[in-house]
Amino acid sequence: MIAVVQILAASWALLGEMAPYLLFGFLVAGLLSVFVSPEWVEQHLGRKGFAQVAKASLFGVPLPLCSCGVLPVAASLRRHGAGKGATTAFLLSTPQTGVDSIAVTWALLGPVVAIIRPLTAFITGIAGGMVVQAVEPDENPQILPGRDGEKADECCSSQTEKHALLKALHYGFVTLPRDIGRALFVGLILSGIIAAFLNPDHVRGVFGGGVLPYLVAMAVGIPLYVCATASTPVAASLIGAGLSPGAALVFLISGPATNVASVTTLLKVLGKKTVAVYLATVVVGSLATGLVVDFFFGRWVLKGMPAVAIEAAHRHGDGTMLIGWGFKETCAVVLLAVLVAAMWPRRSKTSEEDAVVKNLEKRVELSIGGMRCNGCVTSIGRALHEVEGVRDVTVDLAAAKAMVVGIGLDSEVLCAEVRALGFECE
Repeated sequence: MIAVVQILAASWALLGEMAPYLLFGFLVAGLLSVFVSPEWVEQHLGRKGFAQVAKASLFGVPLPLCSCGVLPVAASLRRHGAGKGATTAFLLSTPQTGVDSIAVTWALLGPVVAIIRPLTAFITGIAGGMVVQAVEPDENPQILPGRDGEKADECCSSQTEKHALLKALHYGFVTLPRDIGRALFVGLILSGIIAAFLNPDHVRGVFGGGVLPYLVAMAVGIPLYVCATASTPVAASLIGAGLSPGAALVFLISGPATNVASVTTLLKVLGKKTVAVYLATVVVGSLATGLVVDFFFGRWVLKGMPAVAIEAAHRHGDGTMLIGWGFKETCAVVLLAVLVAAMWPRRSKTSEEDAVVKNLEKRVELSIGGMRCNGCVTSIGRALHEVEGVRDVTVDLAAAKAMVVGIGLDSEVLCAEVRALGFECE
């Protein structure tokens, strides 16, 4: 029982520390989803050269997309004219960080890491994109007709400020929490376990010094599906338990940037050479950043980090859990309410009423494999809407299906659009 209380106390302390920053991050992420949407990004990445690679990397830094959600967006960029270099830069910088993870990083790891983390994402994005542009000359990608610009104009012209704000709030406090909620809960519990039971002397004894901690952190991070925001409390507890800040940063870079599923999809979308450069950039960039941070900024990171998990574990070691009540705790309760409400099971919008359509229209149901978040849902919906004759698209993440309604629909053409984004379709 005491062990459970220790874990809950440490997790609650971390949640209270990060809640005000994460709620603010959700708000900014929602505003970005309206005013810096993937459609807007696509309009600026249709050429080759350093400027396009740099812009792609810069645009990706604040967007709150994970290593899964960024894949369909990047595939859509590619289909709308972005070069392989720009696409790779976007793929590298986007999942490493986002406005929400930057806010949480500031709260748990201090301002030094909060600045270094997005800066590293930006630099590795440029480096990887330029290498890809050099080693694999770009063939002309398939550029879709100019319907997208018209769609964007129609959307913007008809969208009032009130609707834009509601859309931003819905994305920031419903869609985004739904995507990262489960991973965030898991990360908080893991961080509580680490803080409560890992002894700093034991951690240092197992990993020692040198490059081994960096290699272990990277070996754990690369194959796993790790959310940039949810991985931050885990990294904070690992630092509190004795891992060096640089090694923890290696995990924060390599984990969100890669996972087995994303690498498999990238092989289909970009090819072997580009994926090899992508992985090499993640490895070299994360190791270099970790070494630099430990050598130059290690003390600053430790001074700027609250280390709340370790303090909570030690403070409540007698089995009592004394929790004060203030601004942070209030924000923690609000954050919990937002996460629970967003993840609460809801009935699918798809119903039998959708079957009642006009006589000339056809209803096609697609079974889609590989969807993991609402970013995937949005990209698939956009791609299917672009097919000629499509009137309505409903993508169901839980059921892994898409319902398409329109005139003269060809299921193979629809599946081809989905497969072009890196998903399976039947």
